[in-house]
Amino acid sequence: SSRIEILNAGGYRSDGRRQYELRTISIDLSPQGSGADGSASLSHGLTQVTVCVFGPREAKVRSQTYHDRANVNIEVAIAAFSASERRKRGRGDKRILELAQTLKSTFEPVIQTSLYPRSQIDIYIQVLQQDGGLLQACINATTLALANAGIPLYDFVCAVTGGVHSTSPLLDLTLLEENDLPNVTVAVMPRSGKVTLVSMETRLHIDRFEEIFRLAGEAGKVIHSEMRKAVRDRTEQLVASMQ
Repeated sequence: SSRIEILNAGGYRSDGRRQYELRTISIDLSPQGSGADGSASLSHGLTQVTVCVFGPREAKVRSQTYHDRANVNIEVAIAAFSASERRKRGRGDKRILELAQTLKSTFEPVIQTSLYPRSQIDIYIQVLQQDGGLLQACINATTLALANAGIPLYDFVCAVTGGVHSTSPLLDLTLLEENDLPNVTVAVMPRSGKVTLVSMETRLHIDRFEEIFRLAGEAGKVIHSEMRKAVRDRTEQLVASMQ
């Protein structure tokens, strides 16, 4: 068979990682967009996204204004060159709209929107490269961009994808693994231990789900420490530049 082996007899995956090993995380919190209040560029392995946050600012459309809280607006753009099929997806693409709605429902309870009544927070996500774990990358980058913009959050939101190969759980899936295995994306708030998102597009046996869910929660804490370090380093840089 010409198919690439997901997990070999030695316990290694096609990219050389072990079952529970996460891909390399790269975080850049330096300014990305012109005039953005906060931004973040993040990659999990070869999956790369950039997020820019504008606001809180005055809402442009009165119908989208809430008197008791801020409206969170999320837009996602996927570069045509981000995936191997080079398919251009418009703003009305069903998958993009679903992704934006999932992100909105994940972050609305986490952002302290009640502090900014009658205002709007705009989050623009640009997907530059896709190799699995797109939703987790968007969530983690959005958390960092919001923190960088100084928008109060109840907690960080840290996401990771998990899947099952026969009976072996795997964490942080590549595109090859995602296409082949039942998988789930779990987003957790590490301080409180609350779960803000469970997204599953494939069927997964209930016995396997419990194990993946637990592992994803633990992996979220590892990602959280990386994200906190990046925010702390960026803050130290800004403080040093002001002295």
